[in-house]
Amino acid sequence: MTEKELIVFDLDGTLTESKQNLAVAMAALLTRLLEKKPIAIIGGGKFERFRTQFLDKLNAPEQLLENLFLLPTDGAAFYRYTDGAWQQIYAGNLSTEEKQKILAAFEKTFQELNYSHPPEIYGELIEDRGSQITFSALGQEAPLELKEQWQKEKTAQRMEIAEVVQKYLPDFTVRVAGLTSIDVTRLGTDKAYGLRQMGKYLNIPLADMLFVGDAIFPGGNDYAVVSTGVEYLTVSGPTETQTVIKKLLE
Repeated sequence: MTEKELIVFDLDGTLTESKQNLAVAMAALLTRLLEKKPIAIIGGGKFERFRTQFLDKLNAPEQLLENLFLLPTDGAAFYRYTDGAWQQIYAGNLSTEEKQKILAAFEKTFQELNYSHPPEIYGELIEDRGSQITFSALGQEAPLELKEQWQKEKTAQRMEIAEVVQKYLPDFTVRVAGLTSIDVTRLGTDKAYGLRQMGKYLNIPLADMLFVGDAIFPGGNDYAVVSTGVEYLTVSGPTETQTVIKKLLE
């Protein structure tokens, strides 16, 4: 592990709890790791979410930020820190027509399954993330405990919604994500795509990367990375991730 040139972390469920801010202890460990080698963070949220949830809590010295790479919307966009600011290297933003097609597919799915939204929604139900459209069953800002409860009770229902949405969108990638979400991107745009693009831009072979995530199993939103052949570690959550980082620091 320690010989890998680039360490890639999933965000939600790996470095933080679902959509929760980066903890002080995790921020300190990541800062120490940035002193030793480059780090990339990949997750389903848009860049603004990465900023508030991760960057604002990291508090790393500016010179170390050049060792940090961000891939929001599951790798559909890529940012790096240069010339004192975060610069977008690429972003595969969906067209207006594509977005309308995705929204229509969700509406058709809800009707087909006779799906009723919960009586109380926290924030946006369907969020436009530029390069990704995300449906969150309880809303984007739902409390963590409610999302965890919903996941336990509605896993089969969420999979059914995703399957029907995929039926209506054969030319897109549809996947379950986080605790309550379903993400839609262009076909083939997933975390495997993000890793390959990052390897190309940074000139780092996949064999020299290590991926750390909490959902590296069939159906999990990290599972796509397996197809790249990259070495990976599955963790149960932020606590185990801290243990991994401590080993990398040895």
